[in-house]
Amino acid sequence: MTHRANKNPHITVIIPAFNEALAIAATVKNIAHHLDDLSSNWDIVVIDDGSRDQTAEVVRGLPDKLNTTLVRFSRNFGKEYAITAGLEHAQGDLVICMDADGQHSAELLAQMLEKWREGFEMVYAVRQDREVESSFKRWGSRIFYRAISLGGQIHIPRDAGDFRLMDRQVVNALLSLPERNRFMKGMYAWVGYKSVGIPYTPLPRSHGESAYSKLKLIQLAWTGVTSFSVMPLRLASAVGTTLSLISFIYGLYVVIDRLFFNESVPGWPTMVAGMMFFAGVQLLFIGILGEYLARIYDEVKGRPSYIVAEVKKPQDQAS
Repeated sequence: MTHRANKNPHITVIIPAFNEALAIAATVKNIAHHLDDLSSNWDIVVIDDGSRDQTAEVVRGLPDKLNTTLVRFSRNFGKEYAITAGLEHAQGDLVICMDADGQHSAELLAQMLEKWREGFEMVYAVRQDREVESSFKRWGSRIFYRAISLGGQIHIPRDAGDFRLMDRQVVNALLSLPERNRFMKGMYAWVGYKSVGIPYTPLPRSHGESAYSKLKLIQLAWTGVTSFSVMPLRLASAVGTTLSLISFIYGLYVVIDRLFFNESVPGWPTMVAGMMFFAGVQLLFIGILGEYLARIYDEVKGRPSYIVAEVKKPQDQAS
């Protein structure tokens, strides 16, 4: 493992923000304060993901000494794309992704940097307070990680989010991935590299509430499953094979019963119920196939993942 004890890296912190006008200034100032102690060369990139409040105006008004670049989207494209835009605009040897609401403690940056100096290329924070979350999130998280693990392609560390440090090699690898349906947690795991987790407990939100509704969480989880696992397709094949075998055995039983024992075939209720059941299963699996086809359709259209309406660098803000 490579040791980097004597290196003074350029650190870029990327901050996706959506309707965080009340929190973003304090978050940036706190991060900048800690970065001053870690490196003489650092900058911050705030990605305004189509906020409807004054987030962009607040970032524009930050003092030049905070060395903060604003990247403003033309509309809301989602956090996964805001992170991607941050990676594309990051200039540092190291890139650290943090939330705009202040829940990611800047005090952990020193520990992350120390792990990087020990030779790790990715250092991710692992959440320790899942027990305080709702039952929906806890059970949903368990089901999601179980579904991903059944696919067998990648291993996503449980309870590891976007709060992480990435070496430039990792950033370049992530940027080389061309897909438009981006699920960053899966992409972090897919690129590999020497990684290590450190425990953390999120701080209370300084203002507002989470922008992620239950529906958005379900959509994100489904994107992750369909992007990094063929488990739904294999499940459909397994269920289809099982039902076909059962139907064949039952059909054979009916024929033998009729030919050799001359007994009447059971009535219509069983037949109608069976037809409705098999039709429902077929429609369900056609829907699963449709989801994968929709992903392919999105990719072949070739549209950009997001549109940047404005980029304001510190010298632009000062002028």
